[in-house]
Amino acid sequence: MDESTKRVVVLGKTGAGKSSLANTIFGETVFKTDSSAKSGTTECQAENKCVNGRRIMWIDTPGFFDTERAQEEMKPEILRCIIECAPGPHVFLILLKVEKFTKHEQEVVEEMQKYFSEEALKFAIVLFSHGDQLPEEMKIEEFVEQCEYLRDLVKKCGGRCHVVDNRYWKTKEQDEYRTNQFQVEELLKTIDKLIEENKGGCFTTEMLQAAESDKQQEQENIRRSSANKSTEEIIYMAKTEVLAKHMFKFAGVTTGALLGAFLGGTIKLRQDTAGKNINFLCTGQF
Repeated sequence: MDESTKRVVVLGKTGAGKSSLANTIFGETVFKTDSSAKSGTTECQAENKCVNGRRIMWIDTPGFFDTERAQEEMKPEILRCIIECAPGPHVFLILLKVEKFTKHEQEVVEEMQKYFSEEALKFAIVLFSHGDQLPEEMKIEEFVEQCEYLRDLVKKCGGRCHVVDNRYWKTKEQDEYRTNQFQVEELLKTIDKLIEENKGGCFTTEMLQAAESDKQQEQENIRRSSANKSTEEIIYMAKTEVLAKHMFKFAGVTTGALLGAFLGGTIKLRQDTAGKNINFLCTGQF
């Protein structure tokens, strides 16, 4: 992958508009969207695209923090996300909706903060969808100030927040602020500034570094055994093989432990007293 490529991981609950957001950012249909009651991304997906002169690896995720969703079914997709963004994302986009902040939304934000380490939040931007719900003449910063939970989250993310509207803000019919053309460029500028502040580095953990090492090693093995394969085929085969190995490796690890390890915790080996069984113990900022 080109070293100038910016790896962006999008996180948010089902229905927040993650897939539609990608289509808005890239100005084309990159991910399929569904308006049904059971809509939402079910698998981690990654696309490498150029937008406004920037090369971006966009990683769309299922609702990792959905409080009503069976967490164990998320394990393969968390591992897939880890492998896709290894050695680590340059930016986490935390996507929320502009809406009345109910107890459910509060629980989602609390669930997010439960797993994010302070270090990971240094690489995060809070982005709101459904901007058409923003009261007239109100800016997103004012909306955030109305809610203690949102205010706290944005503060931990360095005050970085933006808003888009995937449906209505496609043309400049009102003020410039309420157009995606303006908001997307502002978001991209914040991404550039955030990466610059972090001196071009990405957020990483022991797990992300291990995934990158495994991926590189597997690619090399495939090149040696299959000289006729294209680069794209080799990368795909390597990711598939590494995912299978990690699924076996982390079979006994809970979804919460994986999220914690991905977003700031570490996983260590623990051996039982008889010295026969090895389990994984996650220690992190939970």
